[in-house]
Amino acid sequence: MRSPSYSSPSLPETATSVAAPEARSAEPRFHQRHVENTETVRKELLEGLARPQAEISPKFLYDELGSSLFTAITLLDEYYPTRCENEIFARHSAEIVGHAGQTRTLIDLGAGDCAKAERLLAHMHPTHYVPIDISVDYLKAAVKRIADHYPELDITALGMDFFNDLTLSDDVHPEQRTFFYPGSSIGNLPPAQAADLLANIRRQCVDGALIIGVDLVKAREILEPAYDDAVGVTAAFNLNMLRHVNQILGSDFDLTQWRHVACFNEARSRMEMHLRARVATTVTWPGGQRRFEKDENIHTEDSYKYRPHAFKAMLARAGFGQIRYWTDAREWFAVFCARA
Repeated sequence: MRSPSYSSPSLPETATSVAAPEARSAEPRFHQRHVENTETVRKELLEGLARPQAEISPKFLYDELGSSLFTAITLLDEYYPTRCENEIFARHSAEIVGHAGQTRTLIDLGAGDCAKAERLLAHMHPTHYVPIDISVDYLKAAVKRIADHYPELDITALGMDFFNDLTLSDDVHPEQRTFFYPGSSIGNLPPAQAADLLANIRRQCVDGALIIGVDLVKAREILEPAYDDAVGVTAAFNLNMLRHVNQILGSDFDLTQWRHVACFNEARSRMEMHLRARVATTVTWPGGQRRFEKDENIHTEDSYKYRPHAFKAMLARAGFGQIRYWTDAREWFAVFCARA
């Protein structure tokens, strides 16, 4: 769920000299606040595999190869969310930023390569930018690009799991915060957890705003191909999770014995991804094993889809007001902006 960056303006040259680059006000700061030890990760995986309905957290989709495969997914014809969100920001960025109001600090949740927030900086002009992702190492190259393009911008990069802890560091100004959460990642949380996250964000931006991307309910014929493309990139992305789990657990999942399944659960208004056993198989790891019968599933990801009025009500229950939203031309995706 990434997008292109701005180019910085070129500096004028004369016959005798080249203008020096503008001095940077301060070097970006990096704080790694979330560290998972190996045993904690193994315990989480083993608990999920031991459940009657086996499951693996979607965060294990995103090792280095998985992240590259997801980037490829966003370029597929079937995968509409990135294009739809880009369309909304291309048409309405100034209007969205205007509704958010004066912003001193832009807090970018799940920042990734920071490209989506970069589209807002030219309109928003914050003095402080706070990209947040699980790892500051992943953020460093993107933060350097932002710092080079906006040398007067104060930058604090945070490596943290904001789903579980959104306590910001002391150098993040408490006034006029705008939280930015694009890409419809809110849909990966069950509605109760999504509501908790929204309420937590609301508590962190007393006089600020939230800008958030939300995927909307639409026909099964549009949704399912977006999660099960004809080329098979999404299948490779899902199956790669088992390779990643093998590396962590020392397990022996045979990827050829599993297939990718994606389906729209209309009753729960969510897309589901599973890995389904092609044959009966026993998977082992040091100290344990599990038998999977033919056609038994491992649940790997949910992506909830919302109707605009339902998400607006969720924002209101979290304490937000002055709620507006913008959609793409086909009304497949929405960007909401709500005031605290």
